[in-house]
Amino acid sequence: MSDDVATFDYALPSLGADMDVGRIVEWRVAVGDAVSRGDVMAVVETEKSDIDIEIWHDGVVEEFLVDLEEEIPVGTPIVRLTGRGPAEHEPAVPPASPPEPTSPTGASPSPPPAASLVETPARPASAPTARVRSSPRARHLAGERGIDLAGVVGTGPDGAVIAADLDTVAGEAPAPPDRMRSVIAARMERSNREIPHYHLALDVDLTRLDRWLAERNEAAPIAERILPAAAFVRAVALAAATHPELNGHWIEDRLVPATEVNVAMAVSLRRGGLMTPKVEHADRRSVAEIMAELRQHVTAARTGSLKASWMTGATITVTNLGDHGADLVHGVISPPEVALVGIGRPTERPWAVDGSVVVRRIVTVTLAADHRATDGASGSRFLRAMADLLEHPEEL
Repeated sequence: MSDDVATFDYALPSLGADMDVGRIVEWRVAVGDAVSRGDVMAVVETEKSDIDIEIWHDGVVEEFLVDLEEEIPVGTPIVRLTGRGPAEHEPAVPPASPPEPTSPTGASPSPPPAASLVETPARPASAPTARVRSSPRARHLAGERGIDLAGVVGTGPDGAVIAADLDTVAGEAPAPPDRMRSVIAARMERSNREIPHYHLALDVDLTRLDRWLAERNEAAPIAERILPAAAFVRAVALAAATHPELNGHWIEDRLVPATEVNVAMAVSLRRGGLMTPKVEHADRRSVAEIMAELRQHVTAARTGSLKASWMTGATITVTNLGDHGADLVHGVISPPEVALVGIGRPTERPWAVDGSVVVRRIVTVTLAADHRATDGASGSRFLRAMADLLEHPEEL
């Protein structure tokens, strides 16, 4: 990185493949503030949730380039900074984003417009304005029901008003989350249209995993107990690390294997819809560390306080529908990823052990994979590796 001080614009990042536009609904910094890499700069409203966006370069805030609540496309400059701008060899987007491949000709494609050193005409700054901190869903419902959010007691993070708070005020059932459903439907339609899926399934004996978790949870406080979901994420991550053809992205008609293993876990929201925050470097994290992060993600997803860095850069996704009653999950891949693992409901079944039939707790694990990147043989080896880890949890 160069030590030269420059003025550069920081743009609205993409917080997922299905995000085209967003709104800045709150500035977390003011003009003149010094910011460092990783600081939360603003709150962005997307179709799914309010998400905190972090700054990825050190600098001083010179001016805001968009108005609050203005709908803007991804890539639009939102704030001007003075400091050490991004060097040519550094990514112009947050490092959690999927890697940008070289083109078939060997030349690197132009990076997305996230930070620019080109001078642009100055415009009046939009100073931070007072507003009731609230989730997008809460604002939408408040508008429909004629509720003044200033008079609602919020139960979300930092006192934010969430949709559930409006139920106590209005005494009504919440409306269905039509916008989120539309976004999810559009993305899944694209996945089914563009990706040639193949599906595999494997039954896994959870007896040893249940015993292993029970031993670790026996003396642990309730808030620190490890649930099977963390073990599933860890097993997926370790299997993905040894099967890189299933851990990456399909970009420009070719597989780009990822250099790290970031496992996204689908989180269902209480009012419908879902979010998929990721556990970064899940193959290097302990089961306990993964469990702590999953708890944090679930709370954030359901209260509208997700961070941008959690929402981009997943390399493989897990959807666990066992708690919702499904025995078998035939998943739909989240593009540009090339694989999705589904976890069904563990059930007691007759199981052959050493020539005898016994009752064991069994779960069906499924894989949805992109046939352009892999075939059934690769997928079967991946599932077997994951099953071996779950059946020998001391290796997790």
